[in-house]
Amino acid sequence: MLSRYLPVFIILSLIAEILGTVGGFGSSVFFVPVANFFLDFQSVLGITALYHVSSNLTKIAFFRKGLDKKVLVQLGVPAVVFVIVGGYFSQFLDPVILTYSLGIFLVVLSLVFLIFKKLVIKATAKNAFIGGTLSGLSAGILGTGGAIRGITLAAFKMNKDKFIATSAVIDLGVDLSRTIVYYFNGYMRKDLLYLIPILIVIGILGTWIGKLILNKMSQEQFRYIVLILILGIGLASIVSNL
Repeated sequence: MLSRYLPVFIILSLIAEILGTVGGFGSSVFFVPVANFFLDFQSVLGITALYHVSSNLTKIAFFRKGLDKKVLVQLGVPAVVFVIVGGYFSQFLDPVILTYSLGIFLVVLSLVFLIFKKLVIKATAKNAFIGGTLSGLSAGILGTGGAIRGITLAAFKMNKDKFIATSAVIDLGVDLSRTIVYYFNGYMRKDLLYLIPILIVIGILGTWIGKLILNKMSQEQFRYIVLILILGIGLASIVSNL
């Protein structure tokens, strides 16, 4: 089916990369639902992990000056550890139920931050650890944890460059870890490896376009768009399984 609709797949993947860059939490949040129309769920997990490695390397190259090393450690370490746990258990859990749970969680949290605009989560190690743990588990089980990580970073009210650079480095560690787990789970299909160079080009192009869009935005507009995108992701996750 994929070879038949490859041009559509490429266009949708590019849109996912642009939105993921603008939102600051990576393209997998959008790419996974798109790829799920063309491939079985386990193959989507495998191809997403490989694609995201190159995508995040591109983001790091474009936004490297904004890296927050403290948040990187506090949020990134638990994310990398728990993506391994989630990746292992992905072969035993029902992804439909988990997708519903993720969707409801994202809708509630994004609405809270959109309605209560002055609500602030303290930038503590505990909050970063919780966000990293949840995003790692979600990435391992569902193929996407960027929205949870994004909502954590949005709550910390980081500037655009720092938000994207920190998120991309954490995501790179998450993707490298889950790629190994998915390989041993048998999710890496050899007949789909031809997509990797195509997706690398999409990753570079989409990140570049996304950066151009971000340069036209204020900090407040950026935070608002992040929360709106996360709300949309949550609703799409729920509706797609009805």
